[in-house]
Amino acid sequence: MSASPIAVIGSGAWGTSLAMILHQRGHRVHMWEYFPEYAQVLDTTRENPKFLPGIKIPTDIMITSDLDKAVAGCEAAVMVVPSQRTRSVAKRLAQGGFKPRLLVSASKGIEQGTVMRMSEVLNEAFGPETVICTLSGPSHAEEVSRKLPCSLVAASFSAADAQRVQDWFMTPSVRVYTSEDIVGVELGGSLKNIIALASGVVDGLGLGDNAKAALVTRGLVEMTRLGRALGARPETFAGLSGLGDLMVTCMSQHSRNRRVGEELGRGRRLKDILATMEMVAEGVDTSRSATMLAQRVGVEMPITEQMNRILFEDVRPADALTDLMQRARKAEHEEQS
Repeated sequence: MSASPIAVIGSGAWGTSLAMILHQRGHRVHMWEYFPEYAQVLDTTRENPKFLPGIKIPTDIMITSDLDKAVAGCEAAVMVVPSQRTRSVAKRLAQGGFKPRLLVSASKGIEQGTVMRMSEVLNEAFGPETVICTLSGPSHAEEVSRKLPCSLVAASFSAADAQRVQDWFMTPSVRVYTSEDIVGVELGGSLKNIIALASGVVDGLGLGDNAKAALVTRGLVEMTRLGRALGARPETFAGLSGLGDLMVTCMSQHSRNRRVGEELGRGRRLKDILATMEMVAEGVDTSRSATMLAQRVGVEMPITEQMNRILFEDVRPADALTDLMQRARKAEHEEQS
């Protein structure tokens, strides 16, 4: 167990769930909420009504909107803010003097502009003295918070620190594996959201199970292809943070990304869909970042490219489908297929 408290930076559904797991494991937990008014709601009601209604937050989890107070006395923190806000929050923490020994990154995305993974963003903010461990896998908070079975992967270049994080989050209902392939684990958790958007488009267009199975399978191929080009291990994408997370995000009723794609497939505009959502659909911004990253390293990602066109170039989903289906014929296992 950690002698000092652990800060959970972000109190959305996943942040709240991770805070509760840490508490279950006997850790003292400080949880940070961005909005002071909502922090008061969380603290007073001991419930997260926007994101996890009906789930009680233990009374001895400290909840605050004061970032300095959240990390006071902490040697470690879990970052669970939306990926596009990770840099700004990390900079505030670093500028405030917070120097954690270990940071757990639980956000899934690729930063716009820099096309950096979250561990790269955090390393840039905190420096090499801070060890980064990514926590990922098929894990909808709506189920984890109810203690339904779940498996995750803790990935770090430091095997000992991955094992430390494994111990933090291992409970009777949460099984955690370790990995040293932080690149593959991060890319799997980020890229699967794009394929989930496309999977939702398939649902919205009413294209059936055959089309969805083909899309998910080929989506995994292009995720693996980009991962290999960036130094990840191909087998990581066949594991929990790749195939596992891809399956649950493409199929689940809880998936925000799949739901956004479904609405796009039904003809709604992106801005109208997002305006009705409390939570972030990470795949939207990641579609743009992943397209840029693939172009930078010369990797073909046709599903990602078409999803990016639907989101940001006003291409009709049916037209994007036509372009995918009419691509030049190839062997299934060609390097660029």
